[in-house]
Amino acid sequence: MAKTSANYELMYIIDADIGEEQIAAMVEKFKALIEANGTVNELDEMGRKKLAYLINDKPDGYYVLVKFTSGPEFPAELDRVLKITDGIMRSLITVIGE
Repeated sequence: MAKTSANYELMYIIDADIGEEQIAAMVEKFKALIEANGTVNELDEMGRKKLAYLINDKPDGYYVLVKFTSGPEFPAELDRVLKITDGIMRSLITVIGE
């Protein structure tokens, strides 16, 4: 089976209460992780926004949208790392159609 790459979109929400330095470090951490395994095509820090519903009793979070290209095995590992990272409230990785 040939190894092909695909385009993905990652939206994640960081706990906005952890402070600007930790937020910046976390954004950089995930950017570096993606770059080590693929290519970051677009990184949009949307900033602090009100959540649709409370998550962990918090009304807002820091939204980050990353569009990237990688092999098909990487998103599962990225998802695993996001799930075990303190300060990440929610994350979703989707495949972008060709």
